[in-house]
Amino acid sequence: MSQPVPGGEKAAAAAAPTVVVAGGGTAGHIEPALALADAVKRLRPDARVVALGTERGLENRLVPARGYPLELIPPVPLPRKPTAELLRLPLKVRDAVRRTREVLDRVGADVVVGFGGYVALPAYLAARGRVPIVVHEANKHAGLANKVGARFAKKVAVAVPGTTLPGADVVGIPLRRSITALDRAALRVEAREHFGLDPDAPTLLVFGGSQGARSINTAVSGAAKEFADAGVGVLHAHGPKNTVAVREYPGRPAYVPVPYLERMDLAYATADMVLCRSGAMTVAEVSAVGLPSVFVPLPHGNGEQALNAEPAVDAGAALLVPDAELTPEKVAELVLPLVTDPERLAKMSAAAVALGHREADEVLAKLVLEAGGHGTSR
Repeated sequence: MSQPVPGGEKAAAAAAPTVVVAGGGTAGHIEPALALADAVKRLRPDARVVALGTERGLENRLVPARGYPLELIPPVPLPRKPTAELLRLPLKVRDAVRRTREVLDRVGADVVVGFGGYVALPAYLAARGRVPIVVHEANKHAGLANKVGARFAKKVAVAVPGTTLPGADVVGIPLRRSITALDRAALRVEAREHFGLDPDAPTLLVFGGSQGARSINTAVSGAAKEFADAGVGVLHAHGPKNTVAVREYPGRPAYVPVPYLERMDLAYATADMVLCRSGAMTVAEVSAVGLPSVFVPLPHGNGEQALNAEPAVDAGAALLVPDAELTPEKVAELVLPLVTDPERLAKMSAAAVALGHREADEVLAKLVLEAGGHGTSR
């Protein structure tokens, strides 16, 4: 955590904006916040970006790795809807708001940007009436934190049309430039060599989120022989706590299981199509890089993953398979004819690219800087 500077950090750099991003907890909250941070720094190299997080979130690994300071505040677990459960947390909320307010004062925050979740709520409450607030909502159904923050935000940005947040600008989801600028064809040879994949075979990328997905692991690995027989390679991220055992078939394209994909750009570059969950970030990324997709929405929650997949499915860029219907037989029946059909893959890829908001990071960054009373340097 950063230390106080005599006279205040803002006094040391009067014209330089300080942007505080609140997107801790899951990668779906953290990655858009970091993509925004990168865009802010491109537009205003003199800007300072500080991230809020908690001791238990992925931000403790992801934020420092991207070179941004991380300030830790107490977590405030949130119900998905306004319930009596929230009323039982007044002391935790009050403590988190007090600690967050101390951070905002110390770093001299000019604007607070929240991406939802249990880090965003105390950020919104601490900034209310003191620091301009910008809310970004990635899902069609906004979570409780963003519903609260939108009530007193200066600007509200959303990823897709049709959310219930008032006065929202549709900007898409901020993505890393390593994704939005990815040339899959140019990187293909390097990417397949990196993962030990056949350089020429049709290749399927499989993942189920940062922790993996058991149903996806079982169904896809269960069709390993069918992939081998069809001459299809597979790169399968099964999650760090899971394992996938598949038989090797000499002379046929490799089935490569890995716990986690550190280089998503290379993973995307290996693939002709992808089978994965349909979190908002995932749908945005695979659309941006033009990958035909088979989405298997998470069967829990409020159905938001199925909603995330709808635009891609409607546009002809993706297929949707309910989790309960995903079996090795379904994978072989649905995926094999598709991944080995270059003409259909090309049409789906073009449809995917047309869905993307590749400039969402800079569009949101400009909105944030303006909300904080600062322009851009270009």
